[in-house]
Amino acid sequence: MNRIVDKAMAAGLGNQPVAGLVRDADRLAMQEAAARKIEELFDVLMIDHRNDHNTRDTPARVARMYVEELLKGRFSPPPKLTEFDNVENCDQLIVTGPLDVRSTCAHHLMPIAGHAVIGVLPARDGKIIGLSKYDRIVDHFSSRLQIQEEMVKQIERFIVDHTAPRGLAVRVSAVHLCKTHRGVRASRASRMVNTSYYGELAADPQLKAEFLQECAMLERGLG
Repeated sequence: MNRIVDKAMAAGLGNQPVAGLVRDADRLAMQEAAARKIEELFDVLMIDHRNDHNTRDTPARVARMYVEELLKGRFSPPPKLTEFDNVENCDQLIVTGPLDVRSTCAHHLMPIAGHAVIGVLPARDGKIIGLSKYDRIVDHFSSRLQIQEEMVKQIERFIVDHTAPRGLAVRVSAVHLCKTHRGVRASRASRMVNTSYYGELAADPQLKAEFLQECAMLERGLG
């Protein structure tokens, strides 16, 4: 238990990866320790998790959910990228999406749900990655405590660092339940949209306009 706490103290920010916490034994110890703390929280909130048939196993379920699902991106390595040679020297804009975004707000531990669209301007002599890898990249950086602005930049930085494109755009549109289910209790249609541009996509207004037009077409069927 102390070893886990020591590692947590050195882990850095809540949306950064934790080096070394990937072994099965570590995951199990984290779940058990977290379950005990959730039991304590239930006691404080006067929720009977010992006798209530609905909440008897909830602390263990919630702990497992955080370690194995909601925060898995912190404890697991990023996805391995399948690279293909750019045989035809493709140098035009490639847009993929909508890609599902399922994350957790770092401020209130409430869900963030939406989608991402990614635009890539590949280098003629560079590499092209497998299409499904963009879904895996988005899922990896979503699976941790996040604020949307930082998540978009993390996705962008990872793709740029590993594929060296001439340009890149990452756009996320999402509903934040910390806004719709508490506080102001905004409409469930209320969304946050932000985009980060890199390279030629940041510098060329026509490329930006083309990317946003493709986003509009991809998102039209979402309702």
